[in-house]
Amino acid sequence: MNRYGRVILLVLDSCGIGEANDAAEYGDVGTNTIANIARAVGGLHVPNLARLGLGRIHPIAGVTTDAKSGAYGKMAEQSAGKDTTNGHWEMMGVKLEQPLPTYPEGFPKEIMDEFEQRIGRQTLGNKPASGTEILKELGDRHMQTGYPIVYTSADSVFQIAAHEEIVPLEELYCWCEIARAMLVGPHGVGRVIARPFVGENGQFVRTANRRDYSLLFGRTVLNELQEAGLDVVGIGKIEDIYGGSGITRGIHTNDNMDGVDQTLTAMRDVEKGLIFTNLVDFDAKYGHRNDPYGFAKAIEQFDARMPELIGSLRANDLLIITADHGCDPTTAGTDHTREFVPLLAFATGMKTTVSLGVRETFADLGATIADNFGVPNPGMGRSFLYELTESDR
Repeated sequence: MNRYGRVILLVLDSCGIGEANDAAEYGDVGTNTIANIARAVGGLHVPNLARLGLGRIHPIAGVTTDAKSGAYGKMAEQSAGKDTTNGHWEMMGVKLEQPLPTYPEGFPKEIMDEFEQRIGRQTLGNKPASGTEILKELGDRHMQTGYPIVYTSADSVFQIAAHEEIVPLEELYCWCEIARAMLVGPHGVGRVIARPFVGENGQFVRTANRRDYSLLFGRTVLNELQEAGLDVVGIGKIEDIYGGSGITRGIHTNDNMDGVDQTLTAMRDVEKGLIFTNLVDFDAKYGHRNDPYGFAKAIEQFDARMPELIGSLRANDLLIITADHGCDPTTAGTDHTREFVPLLAFATGMKTTVSLGVRETFADLGATIADNFGVPNPGMGRSFLYELTESDR
């Protein structure tokens, strides 16, 4: 069986493609991020994703089913929850058996008292909130007092927002490390997130200096690749999601287009291994803000960059595109949604389209990568490498 020298894996954060079989347990019946967006805006123009088979996974307004070459399917999540952490860790072979803790009423007093004692100042907020709305509400007060804004969401996160001119970035990152060390055991949130912002007089804007501090949940395919001497380049928030474990080089990005640019740069530099990119704008800028029009535009902007990505593939490269969960902006809430995620794969030698069907777990992706590079799969999943390489013949 032929193997690929490099795998380029892009996660379109939040681009789910239909309610999961257990969506009712999460209150997500009827969700379908991509298809509902397409219907809301009168159709998506994504000819390059269509050529790989996007329209064959699920009917999508404006997207044809006339795929040219590539492999297509969708994946179901087995881990409990519907967060970035759960989805990404399962992709690389780790199933989270229990939902991560969430705090719809804010964090307990004992947690906040200890955090304030450790950082030497009071805090503001301590409630679930939109990241942009809480800056409108508390940004000016933060500027006056220097007290950080602590907030959460429907996800398992402890977020700390501070103005870059009031709290230096290194101090904000230090506070996050303090919170991360505290939040273990029953209060072990998936991520502590630094949320720096700038601006004044209520006109505040979050910057690209976000950092995520994740729990580690076990050994992944990434660790196996790294120990085999292969490059594992994490672009966007990938390094943060895995706490740096198994990542040989981390590259943070400003936005989706910078993420594509950095991926193209890595494709010029990396000789063998995995280039793993998360494009977060779909989620952060549009899904959580219930903006189907902005979301649609972002998908179309990514599609317009596809020819560059495909044109940069070497003869033995494999390109894979997927997502980590949904975040349907057409629903009443702003939370992530429990959905299947698309699975698209392409290599320059593929001569036909291949249906990968419905994969039982996101971990099939990690199993395929492990199979491709001949390293152990430390977790779960069933490889679809044979189906891909057969289409090369």
